[in-house]
Amino acid sequence: MTDLSRADWRKSTRSSEQGQCVEVARNLDGVAAVRDSKTPHRAALTFTPERFAVFLSALKAGGY
Repeated sequence: MTDLSRADWRKSTRSSEQGQCVEVARNLDGVAAVRDSKTPHRAALTFTPERFAVFLSALKAGGY
């Protein structure tokens, strides 16, 4: 499990006013993390920076 205690979480600029928010932390060496801002105590998804770039590209292409 990745230690996210030093994560600097930032809310997505695409988050909605209704609370459908995603937060991303990219300040940790070798890790990008994503979590639901409504349940920050639950597990976050973690990626290598390369896999995170692939994930973002797929999201932008409508892959999910």
